[in-house]
Amino acid sequence: MGDPVAHSLSPVIHNAAFEEMGLDADYGAIRADTIVLGETLFRLRSGEFSGLNITMPLKSEAARLVDVLADDVGSGRSVNTIALEAGVIRGYSTDISALRALLEGRWPDVDSVYVLGSGGAAWAAADAASDRVLYVGARDPARAETLAQGHPDASVVPWGVPVAGAVVVNATPIGMSGESLPDGIVDAAAGLVDLPYGPRGTPAITLATHLGLPFVDGIEFLVAQAGDAIRIWTGVEAPIPVMLSAARNV
Repeated sequence: MGDPVAHSLSPVIHNAAFEEMGLDADYGAIRADTIVLGETLFRLRSGEFSGLNITMPLKSEAARLVDVLADDVGSGRSVNTIALEAGVIRGYSTDISALRALLEGRWPDVDSVYVLGSGGAAWAAADAASDRVLYVGARDPARAETLAQGHPDASVVPWGVPVAGAVVVNATPIGMSGESLPDGIVDAAAGLVDLPYGPRGTPAITLATHLGLPFVDGIEFLVAQAGDAIRIWTGVEAPIPVMLSAARNV
């Protein structure tokens, strides 16, 4: 649920998982505003839906409307997954849980993360990296400062300035339309998590590949957070390789 949703790969990813798991379930995209979100939560409570995913611009509103926030929602109070549990509508952030797992799995020995951006995705990234040295850079210095103040020991870096040896998490839209990150950002990094995704990849991922840097692209991240959502809804681990294959072969 969100606006826009027509471009979303989530239906392809989730329905491939449900088929592989043998579940009688169907996942669809709903273009929604705040009013539609509120109505759909009533439909969830009545049993018409088994779960919801929320995307922009409704994540903050979803956090306000659910009955209970899970512990993993973090300081950004942004919800992207909703489940009905024993009559209680609970909001989760699989953005945080998925990114934390990817960082731990891919870069267990890198102690610093450089988050680019200051919106909801950047807050989730900062929460996911809360156990590491955190750097924040955004085109709006005031918003970067606000994000850093919400995370102990985080430091603000002027926009476009590289941080040597950190894992860069691009939590901006830069790359979705073929734009490049500022010069030197990727070159100085220990790795890259690039949240934007498109049919041909992003310039940042192309550069990381050329440099031989380990990376997670936006599709792998999308599949990881979808897998966490499926586990929340069903209690069963999701078939990640099947989901990743479906997303990459659209």
